[in-house]
Amino acid sequence: MSENLLEVKDLHASYGHTEVLHGLNFNLRRGGITAILGANGAGKTTTLRAICGMCSRKGGVLLEGERIDNRKTEQITRLGVAHVPDGRGTFVDLTVEENLRLGAYTRRDKAGVAEDFELVYGYFPKLAERRTQQAGTLSGGEQQMLAISRALMLRPRLLLLDEPSFGLAPLVVKEIFGIMRRINEKQKVSMLLVEQNANLALDLADSAYLLETGRMVLSGSSDEIKKDDSVRRSYLGY
Repeated sequence: MSENLLEVKDLHASYGHTEVLHGLNFNLRRGGITAILGANGAGKTTTLRAICGMCSRKGGVLLEGERIDNRKTEQITRLGVAHVPDGRGTFVDLTVEENLRLGAYTRRDKAGVAEDFELVYGYFPKLAERRTQQAGTLSGGEQQMLAISRALMLRPRLLLLDEPSFGLAPLVVKEIFGIMRRINEKQKVSMLLVEQNANLALDLADSAYLLETGRMVLSGSSDEIKKDDSVRRSYLGY
């Protein structure tokens, strides 16, 4: 069995006639957290969307050695790939609990779903307090917690996270990233993290890739990336 959960090979992605990704190659270790760094417009969000089949793509995407680049988004979700999009993506007119049930819509194991309700409420007690509250009335931080929790209700093998810190207060971000680390350690959920805040991302991740205009220009362990002079100047601020 390969140590890599996800393998991306010569991945191209486009919107209409505009090509955004130009032959990406990278891997995500089973049980690991990998960060994709880059400036706005570098193609970070498109990378996650291409893995999920949400845009036009060419190239190989393998999940545990099985090609998924020829599958539709719903089929990829059923294989255990959960996507937390930028902007939260919660259903604002539904309650917290209804949002979480939607996250488990592909599952038939009622006992397991009940266990996972308690699991996510254990990670995010604020959601338990607000389980009957409409998602649209939650704070930004609580909506991000709900988006992550809804993805966990799938019981995923791979969690794709797009800018989870965006628009949130520093204390809320610290809390959410701490919980994400616990989820990775306890549930062994692998994570692919797109994050504008490079310091945050590198503190959480064990490996990272730097994306510039749709091309990978740097890769290595988080410690190696932190020490790179160009990364320090451009993204880390020292």
